[in-house]
Amino acid sequence: MARNLQRSSAAFDSGTETPEEQPEADEADDQAYSSGSSASDAAPALIHRFRHDKSILCLATSDQYVYAGSQGGDILWHPLKEDDIRPVPGPASLLSVRPDKFFDSLGPGAVRTSTCAPRARPHPLESQTGRLLEVNSDDIHQFAHFGYVYCMLLIDGSTINASTEEILVSGGGDGAIRLWTLDKKTNGSINLLMTLEDPKDETESVLAFTVDGSFLYSGHIGGEVHVWNLESKQLLRVLHHSDEDVLAIAGGAGQIFCANVLGELQHYDQTFDPVICWKAHGGRILASATALSRGRRLLLTGSSDDTVAVWDITAASPVRHEADSRHHEEELIKSLQTLVSFRTVSANTRYKAECHKGASYLRSVLKQFGAVTESLSTANDTNPVVFACFRGTPRHGVPCKRILFYGHYDVIAAENKQGKWMNDPFTLSGVDGYLYGRGASDNKGPVMASIFAVGDLASKKALTCDVVFLIEGEEENGSKGFESAVESNKHMIGRIDWVLLANSYWLDDEMPCITYGLRGVIHATVEVESDQPDLHSGVDGSRLFDEPLKDLVLITAKLTGPRGVVHLPGFYEPIPPITLHETRLYDDISRNLLERDPGLGSPKTLTRSLLERWRDASLTIHGFKTSGSEKSTIIPHYASVTLSMRLVPDQDVDTIAESLNNFLQEEFEKLGSKNNLTVTINHKAEPWLGDTNNGLFRTLEAAVVGTWSDRHESGGRRRGSSSTTRNPSHHTGKAQLSVQPSSKAAAPTSSTLASSSVVPPERARSPSVASDSTSGMWKPLYIREGGSIPAVRFLEKAFNAPAAHLPCGQASDNAHLDNERIRVVNLFKSRDVFRRVFLGLGELE
Repeated sequence: MARNLQRSSAAFDSGTETPEEQPEADEADDQAYSSGSSASDAAPALIHRFRHDKSILCLATSDQYVYAGSQGGDILWHPLKEDDIRPVPGPASLLSVRPDKFFDSLGPGAVRTSTCAPRARPHPLESQTGRLLEVNSDDIHQFAHFGYVYCMLLIDGSTINASTEEILVSGGGDGAIRLWTLDKKTNGSINLLMTLEDPKDETESVLAFTVDGSFLYSGHIGGEVHVWNLESKQLLRVLHHSDEDVLAIAGGAGQIFCANVLGELQHYDQTFDPVICWKAHGGRILASATALSRGRRLLLTGSSDDTVAVWDITAASPVRHEADSRHHEEELIKSLQTLVSFRTVSANTRYKAECHKGASYLRSVLKQFGAVTESLSTANDTNPVVFACFRGTPRHGVPCKRILFYGHYDVIAAENKQGKWMNDPFTLSGVDGYLYGRGASDNKGPVMASIFAVGDLASKKALTCDVVFLIEGEEENGSKGFESAVESNKHMIGRIDWVLLANSYWLDDEMPCITYGLRGVIHATVEVESDQPDLHSGVDGSRLFDEPLKDLVLITAKLTGPRGVVHLPGFYEPIPPITLHETRLYDDISRNLLERDPGLGSPKTLTRSLLERWRDASLTIHGFKTSGSEKSTIIPHYASVTLSMRLVPDQDVDTIAESLNNFLQEEFEKLGSKNNLTVTINHKAEPWLGDTNNGLFRTLEAAVVGTWSDRHESGGRRRGSSSTTRNPSHHTGKAQLSVQPSSKAAAPTSSTLASSSVVPPERARSPSVASDSTSGMWKPLYIREGGSIPAVRFLEKAFNAPAAHLPCGQASDNAHLDNERIRVVNLFKSRDVFRRVFLGLGELE
């Protein structure tokens, strides 16, 4: 019965067998089909049987069509729900029995040895009542591959944002993976959508593949496994654990199981590292699949040793938390936990696949909430930009306002080799009301909070504005490719009214803030090189020789004077004087900080420190590099220095960059050196200054005030567990408190402000928030920052839309440092602020 079921389930038959090939099988089949003494013993009824002149190697079926891949490289299809009204084809129409002019001609002695002589008895399948159907020539795509079509499957078209419900994926002996759209209007015909090929053109035949989400894993001759991102059409990784052909591959929940001709199974984990390889069968493993049964994840493998094995891989599969209640706080933390688990380090190509997985997971969360989402490819093979759009409900027939939320899913590298982290940096851990993990505060936590805020409104049909997400994967690596990706997709992004981001922190651990200004930046490298090789200082050192390092030091020293004054001509001229309104903002900040911690210095000193770090331009020398060994006594033939300039509004980035180059060239010429000078501008970003009086800032302020009005939850009354920072090197449970030195204090820095937030519980006072002296109502602090975010000003100009910046984390969050964290209260409150902002902006005229 099992044998008959297996054979009758094959919808396509090659029709090339001869009676001599399997006489015993035919006889056994005859006996099986002729016995049929009861309904339970009878073979399943044969409905249709199709013939093709080449062996059929793989099948894929939908609810309407069956597709077959052949040995000749063709893909053919036939509808499953339609009766064929054409006449039944006769034997002459079948290539397997049609006489051939050459092979069936008379041989020596005028004897005919026909290759298609009639069988002594009919094939058992031919004796059934099922009709023999003919595939139209129009329903055959010839040479779909230039080689055998080894494997096929159907996937959901939304996986790659296709216009059709289903996509056919095929792999062939030509090493190509092809994706085909299905056209139901033309009887299920296929049309080539794209071809995935190794750019190095070294790919061997594709023998098997599987799809997990938007990732496709393909097994090849020679033992390679390729990992493809179907959204970005990029080859992410090539895994090569052995030289044995991969005949079957199965995956799920980020795990991959590859089977080879030796009967071995190789397991790869989420990061594509090999976990274990074991001998699973005594023959070739020809098929594999995964399944869920009674809460267990199973792997099934079939082999040429006549066995099917079932493996329990539950322990190997990570738990993916699906949101049963999408807007519950616990689900927000679980989603953030999953996002943090992806090592999305953009500056290291080793984590390229992890970055793509992180982007794919973000899209899956956005899709769960009902967003239309795309993966925008970036230039130079960098990480994709996640685009998503939530449609609001128009009010009174007026088109919805459109808000663009900008964020990033990539992070700074985090290693724990020296044990400085309390836990694994990429495993979100809850300790004393804080969530520790790389990206928890910068920027995965705020991004996830904003997604849940929009999702909550969308599910309640309360979203009255369109919200567009642009979440990039290269922010920590210079935002490579971001601008070009946005410019090339502006037609899809559409009109934008406001830009919102959340990529910074409060001044301390208590006071909610709103950021209205960022400095711009120019990163440059200055190089001086000699035509001579490295020389020995004892042999060749003299006043007559122009040493590159000396030249570089001399011209670099000309850039600044005492107290960091920049000497570029006209450098400070464009900077406007401070206004009375802005002076009051700085006074508010200083007063509130000093009320909490008088040790920060005098009001004048503190205000001056903030002004110089936020609204004054500066130049910083980062480091020198030379050729040769650092400890040797050589004269290096090459020397370079990296520097940056932080710019403020009204300073033109291009003008300053040109001025820097001209100044250095002029100073170098004064030296009369025989060396060569090169000035390279590596990166530029414009400064940004928002209008705090516009509707966006007013709405943001109202949302912050409304959300943080509950003073008991806002953290104003600090408890010892949540207001102190533990020393991760000593897990003693004792809080390590910072102490202000009693000697002459230096100008306060960001580190000073963050450390001053850590005070003993007995010194804690009621919430520290800025107050409006005229109205008596408290409000968030309006602050500027000395850092730079290139995307802000670019997005403002690209869409002619004003931007605002909401800091979500606290000063002690340790962004970019060991033990990065975000307070749970801040995460939830940020979500609530975003929810109020999206509601409020939807109501604005």
